[in-house]
Amino acid sequence: MRRLFLFLLQLLLSLALVAAAVWGAGFLFFRLSGSMATIAAVGFGIAGLAGLVGIWTREVRLPLSFAVLFCGLLSWWGTFHPSHDRNWIPELARLPMIAQDGEALTVTNLRHFRWRTEQDYDQHWETRRYNLAALTGVDIFLSYWSGEAIAHLLVSFTFSDSVPLTFSIEVRREQGEEWSALAGFFRSYEMAYVASDERDIVGLRTNARKEDTRLFRIAASAGQARDLLLAYIMDVNRLALKPRWYNTFTTNCTTVVFQLVRKVAPGWTFSAPLDPRVLLSGFLPGYLQQIGAIRQDIPLAELVQLARISERARRLSLDDPAFSAKIRESVPTGRP
Repeated sequence: MRRLFLFLLQLLLSLALVAAAVWGAGFLFFRLSGSMATIAAVGFGIAGLAGLVGIWTREVRLPLSFAVLFCGLLSWWGTFHPSHDRNWIPELARLPMIAQDGEALTVTNLRHFRWRTEQDYDQHWETRRYNLAALTGVDIFLSYWSGEAIAHLLVSFTFSDSVPLTFSIEVRREQGEEWSALAGFFRSYEMAYVASDERDIVGLRTNARKEDTRLFRIAASAGQARDLLLAYIMDVNRLALKPRWYNTFTTNCTTVVFQLVRKVAPGWTFSAPLDPRVLLSGFLPGYLQQIGAIRQDIPLAELVQLARISERARRLSLDDPAFSAKIRESVPTGRP
């Protein structure tokens, strides 16, 4: 019995050490630069391997030495703090804020760029007002840029008296900074909200980037959409006041929305249980249909086909004030 206990303890320590070594090597690789990043990552990996050998040979000083090294790395990790004060790329240079006065919403720093290509665009930021009493529902866009498993999520609130208000959760990159999903695990990027007109945020993906963008109408009442929008407003303003790290796994374009939905879920007709498809966002339509958030009376494959709006959007001008209404033509409503 004692031997079994010692074996299981060694196994657990080994798994913890391997996880720490992988994380530490990744952190060093992505947070240092040049050849130093590779040397430090490899060196930390070797230290982890030595600690692993020490666990099984009972050379206690080896895993203890690695533990000291790992604690030092954690201390350095703690010195990294997110900031709003960096040289951001133009499309993420400003963060929105939303003021509420009764039923009136005032959105400042609403992005309304005119995209010809991803590199050629006119910059324009606006202050717009919306009437909460005119809120009619909520839609989502999924824009596929890397196969069927991964898509970027946009959440769009529709109003009877104005064009939709759309939110996107973005990796807030600095000038000259490249995006890496792996680097996103290691405090490399801040998170940003974009509040936008659909002619900007959807048009960027359909017309400028030529992505496969799909629109799904959510089976939510005006009251449920209101709950979600108010949750968005709180988080948008919270982020504007206090910067936050983006994390590829825990703080991304789907997990943050999932957390906001969970906050208002008791008032919704469908529940929102945790599911792997929240992370593999390209498969989100199947999850949404399963929980009743989108139409269940239409087969999923047909619903996905009807949701494809990219070709329709590319036939429209991004200056067309009816852009949002026209891309919704032939897309099934949220309820039968």
